[in-house]
Formats: sequence, structure tokens, C-alpha cells
Amino acid sequence: MLGALIASNRDEILRRTRAMAAARCPLPPHQEAGRESGSGGVSPFLRQLIDRLDDTRPPSGDLAASAASHGKDMLREGSTIAQVVQSYGDVCQVVTAIAIERKLAITTEDFKTLNRCLDTATAEAVSEYERERDRTATEHGTERLGFLAHELRNKLNSAMMAFDALRSGSVGIGGSTGAVLGRSLNGIRYLVDRALMEVRLESGLIAKERMFLWSFAEEIEVTGAFEAKQKEVRLLVACPDRTVEIEVDHHILSAAVGNLFQNACKFTPTGGRVTVRAYAEGDRVSIEVEDECGGLPPGAQESLFRPFEQRNEDRSGLGLGLAVSRLGVEANGGTIHARDLPGRGCVFTIVLPVAAGGRRPS
Repeated sequence: MLGALIASNRDEILRRTRAMAAARCPLPPHQEAGRESGSGGVSPFLRQLIDRLDDTRPPSGDLAASAASHGKDMLREGSTIAQVVQSYGDVCQVVTAIAIERKLAITTEDFKTLNRCLDTATAEAVSEYERERDRTATEHGTERLGFLAHELRNKLNSAMMAFDALRSGSVGIGGSTGAVLGRSLNGIRYLVDRALMEVRLESGLIAKERMFLWSFAEEIEVTGAFEAKQKEVRLLVACPDRTVEIEVDHHILSAAVGNLFQNACKFTPTGGRVTVRAYAEGDRVSIEVEDECGGLPPGAQESLFRPFEQRNEDRSGLGLGLAVSRLGVEANGGTIHARDLPGRGCVFTIVLPVAAGGRRPS
């Protein structure tokens, strides 16, 4: 009887299926403990399968509900939908292998029951995985859209009030009211640029093109000059090498660097300086944005690139800029990291490859 074979070899089946899963996708230590405990979907599935193979025993638990819970758990662990399917396929492989080893012939009826249970469990686990994934994505997207709309509305309101004051003729464009209008419009541009970058990243619309590093740095200087003026900080851009080329999605990388630059201006006090350096070393290019924020709090470097993390009392913005910048840089084949300058400020560095076949610095 297949049911008796599974019952007497249950621990061995769990051990082998865990080993197969671990070989495909090693888990972090804190998740590996859960896998070893048999608390996932395979253990209850085996119990329910044994009951269904034995006509004398009442079914234990709802197989479909257990499988759905397993699919949800695997999503939370970061597993792919293919791994959900494989988790049940492993059971079939292991049970069949053990039956062959024990020289047990599986009857047609038992094999049909096994396949029917596997089919039900796989379908329910996959369906729940997809439902939960879609629900999570919808909630995240709605929340993010709500934050974006809120920020855009605030900046539009400020811009409209400043414009009305200027239109009345009671204040001049060169005064504080004009500065409010400028800051508001610049903030709107920043939010729109970042939103467009997110859309391109999520849709996979990465369109790389070759360009000179110095040309990209020059664009940063031109577009950043207005932001620096509005924040009353000095801007210094340096790119000594004029021979190196990079191959990047221009719009995504510009938005990523723009996020870093806006943060640098935001946290640098009036009269301070923001420095942007672009240079090549061997086959790598570095773009640095240095501010004078006074340094990072202890432990802040580990959380800077998490969504909704913000660095000081000024809570304006969504707290998404650095997280999105990291995604934009990674989409261009690069990395990003922060370096603290205690008592002075910090430096955000983007590292990218030199364009394939591009000219190297002399």
C-alpha cells in the first residue's frame, strides 16, 4: 500500500524534499530553520495524502486550504512561482524513488490518488500565490500613488499661491515668493521624473545608449544649477576625463543621479557646497555626489536605501528617492553605496562599467 509506505518513510520523504529545495534555492539561516522543521506545505500534504490513500481513515484537514497557505508562505519567503510547483513535484519524485527502492509496485488506483492530490495542491498553491502577489502589488501601488498624488498636490498648491501673489503685482518675481514658485516647480519636475523612472523600471523599458561621461556630467551641472540656486548652496561639478564613454539608459540614470543631487541640496545647509565628481578608473566609472549634511547618524548607512527612510527632520518627499536610485543604477549594470564623512557630510557613489569597446582613460 502506497499510504503505508509514505507513512513509514515520512521523515525520509521530508528530508529528501528539503534537500532538493535547498539545492535549488538556499535560504537564509532564519528561514532554513523553518524549512528544517517541516512547517511548510509538504508536511501537512503528506498527512492528508496518507489519509486519502487509506479508505479506512477520515481525511485530516482541507488539502486545498493547506496548499493555499503553502503558496502564500512561499511568496512571503521570496520564492518564485516555479518553486511553488517544484515543491510538490519533488514529493512525487521522492515517493516514486522510495517505492522503487523498497520494491513496492504502486497500484493504478493509488497512483491516480497521488496525482489527483498533487494536482489539487499545486493548483491551489499557485492560485493563492498569484492572488496574494497581485493583492500585495495593488496595495503597494495604491499606497505609492497616494503618496505621489499628495506630494504633487502640495507642491501645486504652493506654486498656485505663489503665482497668484506674483500676478497681483504686489510682490516681485525676484523675491521670496518667486523663490517659492521656483522651488515648487522644481519639486514637481523631480516627482514626475522619478515617477517616469519607476514606470520604465517596472515595465522593463531599458533603452541604453552610448554617451561620453563628460557630457553626462555637463547635463548634471546644467539641470542642477537651478536646484542649487533655490537651496542657496554652491555647486561644483568636475569631470576631468573627456575620452571615456558609458552605455546607459540616459533617462533612468539621470533621474537616479537627480535623486542623489536633490537629497544633497536638501540636507546641505545654506551657504554649503554640493560636489559632483565623474571619473574613470580602469574599466569602471564612478559618479560621486558629496554633500555637507554634517555626517550620518550611527547605523544610518544600512537603512538609507530602504523605501520610506528619511534622514532628518525635513520630512518632505516620499522617502523613496534613494531606494529608486538604487534600482535605476542596478538596471544600468551598476552599484551604489554611501560613505560617511563624520562631522562633514557624506558621499554617494555610483559605479558603472565603461562602455564595451569604449575608449579608456590614458
